[in-house]
Amino acid sequence: MKYSTRALRVGDAPPLSQLTGIRLGGKPVAEIVLRDKTGAEHLPDLVAELGGLPAVIGKGSNIIAADEDLPLVLIRRETREKVSFERHGAEVWAKAPAGLPLPALLNAAAAAGLGGLEGLAGIPGSVGGAVAMNAGSFGTEVGPLLRSLTIFSPRPGLQEIRTGAEQTEFCYRRARCLGLPFGSPAPAAGEFPVLLLEAVFSLAESGKDNVRSRMRAFLAEKRLRQPVGAASAGCVFKNPAPDVPAGRLLEEAGMKGKTLGGMRFSTLHAGFLVNEGGGSCAAALELIDMAVEAVRRHSGFILEKEVCLWVRQ
Repeated sequence: MKYSTRALRVGDAPPLSQLTGIRLGGKPVAEIVLRDKTGAEHLPDLVAELGGLPAVIGKGSNIIAADEDLPLVLIRRETREKVSFERHGAEVWAKAPAGLPLPALLNAAAAAGLGGLEGLAGIPGSVGGAVAMNAGSFGTEVGPLLRSLTIFSPRPGLQEIRTGAEQTEFCYRRARCLGLPFGSPAPAAGEFPVLLLEAVFSLAESGKDNVRSRMRAFLAEKRLRQPVGAASAGCVFKNPAPDVPAGRLLEEAGMKGKTLGGMRFSTLHAGFLVNEGGGSCAAALELIDMAVEAVRRHSGFILEKEVCLWVRQ
């Protein structure tokens, strides 16, 4: 089925290997591109007609997907909207569409001399993905910076939610809204995930030069320590505790540089799994299992995945 309006476009989906940072994944059933948030109300019926499970994708920077065809209907937010700013007392609120690349939000804030987001420099992905994962780096997390979210769920539909209320929950590298994770593939036909459409961040005036200087410093440090720009899905595992980084545990367990079938745990940061070319999801999952077992044997810690796995259960 192909379908196109001002608000929506429905058509064939490219393989997930073209849409994910780690360059893995087979072909979904179809793709729905949401051009305008007013089209969100049509999504459940369209997904049902297409016959797959809804799965929201941004820039695919933290997804490892199965190599075979998957029964997923991708939902992708496409927007030409830009970041807008509004003053609220000592705060300046920045409204950003979910489909906007996260670096574009940081650059817009820096151009306006607004601080608060600098620690997120170097994190790929979209604004929506950053909210869904409660992305964080250098002591900065997305959750505490949020003031409101515009979301869609079949019941009650399109609505704006103030963060910090019972309806939202942000924890380490995970976020929930209305009791559900954002955008996850639905567990069964007829169910629909919470779709994030816009996010409002609270920032503070800090001066353009100061904000840009901090962003450059954080990005330079990240490039020294992480394989920025490599074909990866970011950090594979969560840190078991604030003072126990997963990367250190993996290195101590001998997983740094470990390779299998075109996949390798980075020699720069053991927490990053990199596709060096010709890698497969099967090899990635086997390496991940090996890493969990190696760390358990060496230090007793049981690592929990930070990446999202889109595989058949």
